[in-house]
Amino acid sequence: MWRSRRQLISAVLGIVLAGALVAGACGDSGDESTPVPQPTAAQLEAAGLEKLPLAPESERVDLTAPPFSDPTNVTNPLFPISDLHSAILSGRVDGKPFHTETTLLPETRIIEWTEGQQVETLVSQYIAYIDGRIQEAALDYYAQADDGSVWYFGEDVFDYRDGEIFTTEGTWLAGKEGPPQMIMPADPQVGDVHRAENIPGVAFEEVEIKTIDKTVNGPAGPVEGAMVARELHDDGAFSDKVFAPGYGEFLTRDGPDVEAIALAVPTDALDGAVPAELEAMSAGADKSFEAVESEDWKAAAAGVEDANAALRDYRAGQVPPRLATEATRALEALARAVDTRDQAGAGTAAIDVAQSTLDLELRYRPPAEIDLERMDLWARQILVDASADDLGGITGDVATLEWIRDRCSQILEPADLTRIDAHLIELQGSVADEDPAAAREEATSLRDTLAGLTPAS
Repeated sequence: MWRSRRQLISAVLGIVLAGALVAGACGDSGDESTPVPQPTAAQLEAAGLEKLPLAPESERVDLTAPPFSDPTNVTNPLFPISDLHSAILSGRVDGKPFHTETTLLPETRIIEWTEGQQVETLVSQYIAYIDGRIQEAALDYYAQADDGSVWYFGEDVFDYRDGEIFTTEGTWLAGKEGPPQMIMPADPQVGDVHRAENIPGVAFEEVEIKTIDKTVNGPAGPVEGAMVARELHDDGAFSDKVFAPGYGEFLTRDGPDVEAIALAVPTDALDGAVPAELEAMSAGADKSFEAVESEDWKAAAAGVEDANAALRDYRAGQVPPRLATEATRALEALARAVDTRDQAGAGTAAIDVAQSTLDLELRYRPPAEIDLERMDLWARQILVDASADDLGGITGDVATLEWIRDRCSQILEPADLTRIDAHLIELQGSVADEDPAAAREEATSLRDTLAGLTPAS
């Protein structure tokens, strides 16, 4: 039986609270560091990790945790999670386009990580798409210690297959499954070692810092002060990861698989209104989508030409290269689908062009406003998938809508949020009933509701 993400983590969301509610019990106010429990040799052996070439404890910088008196104020430049409102990474995994969206949520979560010690953590939402469809979603919990190191206190993981959650493998919580883990040292030095994941049998990763003060090419030009780390995974394989100031995780390379930063805000934000070229590109995508829905292929082709011309004009300036690549790929797919009169393919490609335009507009607009428009695009995708009787696609579309809803909830009036939630409940019911026609009807109603919203200031 299909179950929604919201059903599965309702208990978790019930205890994700604003820090002000429990401010007196959230941070460690003492001056002494606390030893971080480590897995025993027996635990490593039980998980099949006893032969890993682990670093000696003398090289580890994560064996004690400093106090956490102001844990949600993250100032570490190499992991600026409290200021990194939204980040997009792109690349290829398993030979397919890979795209992720990482968003800081307005909530915090209180975690008792060792007996008598609680910490208030930031909540970061991660969604990964492969070939345009949801593959994984997660809620990650982070806090900064008083020395400037950033710690990882757990994650709720949801892996998707054909739109449904098929496993939550990798989920863990500090104080329950194991200890918190250092995700970034306060002052990284070459040769320092820490474990970004440290629970044998669930999640395990040891990190050695190989290079500091490196200059890397970012979305808007050179970025100084980056760090390169070598990660040892639980299967004995190594991979490199780059972290950069203002971005945090910047590049991951594991064999042919690559995931790299495409844009981050506020780091890459620009002043001023959305450029006319992006507005024209969005209008072209909308024109194609509406024409494809009515099978007006001449008008659909005209929309492709409009969007292509707008992107060419926009690329005359400084454009984040990975986002430009994604937009170009989406437009090429749209042109092919229109030429072959592939209605489902053209509808999806038109939506992809619109999604790429929103990614570019993120430099000029608040992330929550962008996410509200992303919801409309995923409701459009339901229309496409329902027309194709693609129940798995609809299932994934609804799941994605649920996740994005949480990212824009803070700019909505309570009554408007309730209206959206009512639509999502009806969409869940259409999936459970395996009724594409009902899903299409409800998605149309959701789009009407979204069009009438006025975001709260």
